[in-house]
Amino acid sequence: MNAEELVEVVLPGKVEPEELRIRHGAVPAAGPGQVLVRVEATGVSFAEQQMRRGRYYDQPPFPFVPGYDLVGTVQATGEGVEPGLAGTRVAALVKVGGWASHVLVDAADAVPVPDGIGAAEAEALVVNGLTAWQMLHRTARVRAGQTILVHGANGGVGSVLVQLAHAVGAKVIGTASARHHDTLRAWGVVPVDHRAGDVAARVRALAPGGVDAVFDHVGGRGIIDSWRLLAPGGTLVAYGSASTRDDEGSKQWPVLRLLGRTWLWNALPNGRRAHFFNLWAGRALAKERFRARLRADLTQVFAAHRRGDVTARIAARLPLTRAADALRLAESGTVVGKVVLTP
Repeated sequence: MNAEELVEVVLPGKVEPEELRIRHGAVPAAGPGQVLVRVEATGVSFAEQQMRRGRYYDQPPFPFVPGYDLVGTVQATGEGVEPGLAGTRVAALVKVGGWASHVLVDAADAVPVPDGIGAAEAEALVVNGLTAWQMLHRTARVRAGQTILVHGANGGVGSVLVQLAHAVGAKVIGTASARHHDTLRAWGVVPVDHRAGDVAARVRALAPGGVDAVFDHVGGRGIIDSWRLLAPGGTLVAYGSASTRDDEGSKQWPVLRLLGRTWLWNALPNGRRAHFFNLWAGRALAKERFRARLRADLTQVFAAHRRGDVTARIAARLPLTRAADALRLAESGTVVGKVVLTP
């Protein structure tokens, strides 16, 4: 790949993965306050899977370049940016635009990646690690001795949640299909097959008094079971709507329905709390505070990796030009960890 050529993957509309387009162009110049990042790794998350269906809550109009997060090296700096940043490996959360060879990023949003962690490993921890860290530590405040339930414990976010929970001394029950149970047991997780009947009954058998926190990326009707599985004082953290992935209709409706339920449940006088987690919450109202929190939390995730508390779980590494294959693989439900694209 020519270092001076921009290569990016374009999502032209609500299409099958094979209809993604590869576009070539000139590498952009960094503007005031920006850095130009030569991307070394980006990835496939649930957000891109929803975007190709036109079902992500606040996605831009088609066509656009997807890519929620990235890791790369600063190639150039714009006016007002410390020139010494050039040559630094950084991570950034961008929501869209990451599936490209070069990306312009606000310098304030670029978080240094510590030495000793590769680009693909760091990429596997950006959106997944931030989501897991903030849900576990900021929202649910899980402590030693507690028991939590992680739906999709084999997935990108779920696998990091498992590791962070163990690092604080919590016990983890995790749902996944049977093919992943040996892996979960090796991680110290008590597995429950989400495809084999009454999941709630089997979780209650494992935790008769309820669990202290539930992390639910599925949504739909199952969110009610997640709420009912909470022990007194427990916390439900809903962070997605995977059950509605293939539904037709308004993309806002699953989110609004979840928000409505959490507001209702939080009005009940039983000490339990429900939250709809959004990684971007607060950015519009307090951008600098949001940036400071993101930088602090991602730094904590990278530190946890260096301590050995968290391993970056990479399901596959594919070149950027095989984004369609990467998307298919991520959507297959057969992988453990993050599917990473390497431009």
